[in-house]
Amino acid sequence: MIQQGSTVKVHYTGKFNNGEVFDTSSGKDPLHFQIGAGQIIRGFENAIIGKNLGDSVTVTISPEDAYGPYRDELLVKVPNDKLPGPVEVGQTLQAVADNNQPVQVVVTEVNSDHVIIDGNHPLAGEELVFDIEIVALD
Repeated sequence: MIQQGSTVKVHYTGKFNNGEVFDTSSGKDPLHFQIGAGQIIRGFENAIIGKNLGDSVTVTISPEDAYGPYRDELLVKVPNDKLPGPVEVGQTLQAVADNNQPVQVVVTEVNSDHVIIDGNHPLAGEELVFDIEIVALD
C-alpha cells in the first residue's frame, strides 16, 4: 500500500475540466517519485496514498493542491532597459525571485518603454483532472 516514503511509478494523463489534455506519460516512461519528497504536487500525491499496485484513480485537484491560485501580484512591469534585449509576447525569461532563486517568467505584454512579465506557473489557478495508474511500488 502506498504511504509516506513509498517510491512509486505511475502512468498519468493530466486534463483541464473541459477534457483538454495538458500532459501525459502515455508513450513515455512512467513518472517515478517518492511520496512526501516534494517532487510532485500535493493533490497528486494525496490521490494515490492508500492505493496499491495496479490501482487506477481519477482525481480532480483544486488549484490550492496543485500550482496555487493565480496571483495578480506576480504580474510585474519591467522597464525595457532592464531586459536582456528585445523580447516578444509569449517568450520565457529567467528572473530572480525575492528568495534569490531562479524563476521562469513569461512576457505577456510589450510596450514602447516596458514589458509585463508573469511569474505565475502556467497552470496556476487551474482545477486539474488526473487519470493515474500505479504501475510500480517499491
